[in-house]
Amino acid sequence: MARWALAASIFTVVVVMLGAWTRLVDAGLGCPDWPGCYGFLTVPQSESSIAVANARFPETPVDVAKGWPEMIHRYAAGTLGLLVFGLAGYAVRHRREGVPVKLPLFIAGFVVLQALFGMWTVTLQLWPKVVALHLLGGFTTLSLLTLLTLRLRGRHKPLPVERENALGRLRPWLYGGLALVILQIALGAWTAANYAAVACPDLPTCQGQWWPEDMDFQHGFDLLQTIGPNYLGGQLTADGRVAIHVTHRVGAMVVLVYWAALLLALWRQVRQTPIQSMVLLTAAALVVQIGLGLANVAFHIPLSVAVAHNAMGAGLLLTVIHMLWRVHGYARQPVKEPGKTTTNHHEVTA
Repeated sequence: MARWALAASIFTVVVVMLGAWTRLVDAGLGCPDWPGCYGFLTVPQSESSIAVANARFPETPVDVAKGWPEMIHRYAAGTLGLLVFGLAGYAVRHRREGVPVKLPLFIAGFVVLQALFGMWTVTLQLWPKVVALHLLGGFTTLSLLTLLTLRLRGRHKPLPVERENALGRLRPWLYGGLALVILQIALGAWTAANYAAVACPDLPTCQGQWWPEDMDFQHGFDLLQTIGPNYLGGQLTADGRVAIHVTHRVGAMVVLVYWAALLLALWRQVRQTPIQSMVLLTAAALVVQIGLGLANVAFHIPLSVAVAHNAMGAGLLLTVIHMLWRVHGYARQPVKEPGKTTTNHHEVTA
């Protein structure tokens, strides 16, 4: 089950990257219906199939080049759903053997909700709030599957008491850092959903100004935005997009400064312990993610860099989650074997 959960976690990263790729090549509406494509199981390619598809959806003619990214993403998401449902079914079947049940069932239910957001992304024609929530849902699915994997596999030696006490004092700051990373990911999702990544083409200023005077925060962060007609390419004004982009940049600087200080404090406590590798990994993920964000602007959003920026956002989130797991000292509760009893002082709850 642990190997299954790990495979599902890795595959979720693939699905998240495919979602980013689909959005970045403007293929979010490559298929105007859901879950098929113009009423077919695959993208229509023959002349007869394309003629039928165009008759069904005359306002959105078939574009094979954009249909395939959308369908590949859907196929991958469907495969992930089967993996998750399989995990939930296995957990229920073996619930008397000590395996976790509530968390796999919750993940399965969440994947159903995520599928609905995928449907609404298409049927509501890329409404920014739904697109952003769909992206956040992918990150949430990945986080939950990672937690399940850690619960099933995570087992490590306890730290000396004095170091556990010191880390305990830093725990609230770690939760604060996790909240900042989640908020920054949400800002990134909002930036992508509103096509605001290209609003500031220069560095370190934005359109030649350190703080653009005409930024429209009210319009840029209007959460009461009405639905429709079509948000492909975005509907916000230029000033609203600049406000979103600058906010995302400021958020990145806040995350960088906060985590640099926190990682330094952690390093002083965990040197020569197994946790030091997690501190180094988190620092590396943070530096790479900031670098990819800068490269996005400097090279005008190249596809490979933009997809990598999404993937490394997931990587940074997972390193922070893993860091919290290790600092808490959680370990999985071993499955009891016939005739044996086990105890675990770090029993984990869902």
